[in-house]
Amino acid sequence: MNKITQRLAPDAEGLARAAALLAAGELVAFPTETVYGLGGDARSGAAVAGIYAAKGRPRFNPLIVHLPTLDAAEKIAVFDDRARALAARFWPGPLTMVLPLRPEAGISDLVTAGLETVAIRLPAHPVARALLEAFGGPLAAPSANPSGKVSPTTADHVIEGLSGRIAGVVDGGACAVGLESTILSLDPPMLLRPGGVPVEALEAALGQPLPTGGDAAKPNAPGQLTSHYAPGAPVRLMAEAPDAGEVWIGFGPDCAKADINLSPKGDLVEAAAGLFAALRAADALAQARNARSIAVAPIPERDLGRAINDRLRRAAAPRP
Repeated sequence: MNKITQRLAPDAEGLARAAALLAAGELVAFPTETVYGLGGDARSGAAVAGIYAAKGRPRFNPLIVHLPTLDAAEKIAVFDDRARALAARFWPGPLTMVLPLRPEAGISDLVTAGLETVAIRLPAHPVARALLEAFGGPLAAPSANPSGKVSPTTADHVIEGLSGRIAGVVDGGACAVGLESTILSLDPPMLLRPGGVPVEALEAALGQPLPTGGDAAKPNAPGQLTSHYAPGAPVRLMAEAPDAGEVWIGFGPDCAKADINLSPKGDLVEAAAGLFAALRAADALAQARNARSIAVAPIPERDLGRAINDRLRRAAAPRP
């Protein structure tokens, strides 16, 4: 593609430039509280096709639409009382809801992969919100990385993967949450992807347990492909200790000898925020040492640990 990828400051001038590029149909990456998103005008088939091309993403995989306000979201999707209650509780923030698409919404069919539903989120990051206001329209924005690879949590990560393929990246520093948003459908209530909002919090708000749904062959929301978030080296999970020739990612105080520790004190929030950066660092170590694989210590299957383990299982899945 051979574009010049501009690094833009998160100030008025940089945001105005980013909004102008987006209005011209270009792609601009920007920070959210979860990971960096690759933004394109959700109403433009050409822009959305550009997202798929830049990422090398399968076109049957839907995209999330990012909006600045609930009023803007209600022009795109149909909200019932339950959806509004969840929006009041968790938006802006790392929750994506899959809702019925309004026929008059003007969203490109490529965003929804031809489905009659749309995935919507109101990000909390101030730079994301300022960009959405400056652009004045809906942005389709999957994670700003080549499809299937480790998600980006800094502008440098974006440039490493997509330089020359996109017009710009707004550098807003490191992402605080570090895991993609939780994705929830409501008809019936179902968890489609664990993420930045713990499942337990959603179950408490809904007053019911959430079954897990989604289909890797026919995704109805992002993040359902079996192999995803993968570093270059193979990944081995539930490793209490590394085997010979492995880089070891630890978790907690019992992993003092780990090459990288997601959280020496065993804090799942800290581990989530650093997961993708740790996978990148471990991959670099594996290349430098000619290591055969990356081993990852067990992570508790609770709260944000469920989302961390989801990403790790996909990172360790057989590659297509």
